[in-house]
Amino acid sequence: MAASNGSAGVFAITKLRLLLFASLVITWWFAYTLPSYKPMIKAEFKSRLDEARQKIPKIKVDWKPTDDPRAKYNASKLALIIEPRPIPHLVPQLLHMTSVVPPDWRFLFIGSNVSVVSVARSYGIKHQQVIGRLDLMVLPDPWEIDTKEHVFRLLTDMRFYEEFLPGVEWILKFESDSILCSNSPKSLNEWLDWSWAGAPRTLDDHFSGNGGLSLRRVSSIQKVLQFQERYNDTEAEDEWFGKRLWVMQGEKVAHGKKGALAVEDFYMENPMGYHVRDGGQSLSDNVWKDPEQRKKIFEYCPEISMIMDMKLERERCDDDNGEGGLGPTDAEKEAAAVEEAKKKALEEIKAKAEEEARRKKEGEEEKRKQEEEEKKKKQEEEKKKKQEEEKKKQEEETKKQAETATGRDDDEDDDPLANDADAKAKAMAAEAQAKAAAKAKAAFANHI
Repeated sequence: MAASNGSAGVFAITKLRLLLFASLVITWWFAYTLPSYKPMIKAEFKSRLDEARQKIPKIKVDWKPTDDPRAKYNASKLALIIEPRPIPHLVPQLLHMTSVVPPDWRFLFIGSNVSVVSVARSYGIKHQQVIGRLDLMVLPDPWEIDTKEHVFRLLTDMRFYEEFLPGVEWILKFESDSILCSNSPKSLNEWLDWSWAGAPRTLDDHFSGNGGLSLRRVSSIQKVLQFQERYNDTEAEDEWFGKRLWVMQGEKVAHGKKGALAVEDFYMENPMGYHVRDGGQSLSDNVWKDPEQRKKIFEYCPEISMIMDMKLERERCDDDNGEGGLGPTDAEKEAAAVEEAKKKALEEIKAKAEEEARRKKEGEEEKRKQEEEEKKKKQEEEKKKKQEEEKKKQEEETKKQAETATGRDDDEDDDPLANDADAKAKAMAAEAQAKAAAKAKAAFANHI
């Protein structure tokens, strides 16, 4: 009984057994019919795959990419800065220059271990290195850049160009105190036909090639170095090159303002850039003294503020004249001098008028005095004349009386009374004559 139930359970039809049987039947059927449909399936799959390929854009993959990203830049154009000091503004200056210089130019920063490390910390500098735009370099021994003289020796050594700048034809040399202006209407590539272009030192400079911000042609430099060598501890490298390039045939060098690339000692409108010598410690009055011109420069080239040692306007002293000094400006001094000259001229005119008035018054006083003296003299003459007339009249009367008395004497000589009267008359006449003489003498003395 027990055995019968067990065998029936083994052959019992269940749902799971039906599904397994159906799947086996279907599998056998596909295996039997598939070979006959295989060509059709392949053809359909191929057609669908071709349609999909036509819709996919074509992509060319270079499985052997160039490892050096610098290959996409022009190897003949190089912007060069040599700076051993870890100056804080080197990073923003470099990043600004990479944005202003044409994109086909490469950059090379040659520095000391300290300056290279300080610059390399910036993420912006690292990006420029990754894309191949900028290289940081520490020169091996025995090359040195610690002093200006060492830099001069470096730039006047043929081996430097052959070993470290192979294939370079144009060099834009700039320093930590020079910068290109983003508002410049010209591109650096417009100067490539010049052998040397920089900033003039004088308006009639035969060689406007101040090296603080200058464009140089390496082939022209090498021509000079092939037949001449700079003595150590002599003139600066840019002056040394300039004296030789200026007289060489076929070399196009800047002179005066013609071909001047930058501004340093003399102002000109819309330059490519500025060189502020010693970071603004040795500024030229021709360029920077006038406040209005200085304001115009900063409006045209605002980025120049990143390389200059500057203060805010509110930090100025109360008596700052805006021209680098205290007290009145040159214009104010000139105006004061003009005002002083006017005042002095007015005082001179006033003094002259007063002198003329005084002389006129003295003349009138002298004239009045002369008139009074003449009047007094005339009065004295009239008085003297009158006295003389009176004297003459008295003399005539005395004479007449004397004659009368003489006649009486002749008639009355024997009369004693008559003699007494005659003597008395003579005495009176003599007395009158004496008084008249004394009066005349006194009048003459008063006249004198």
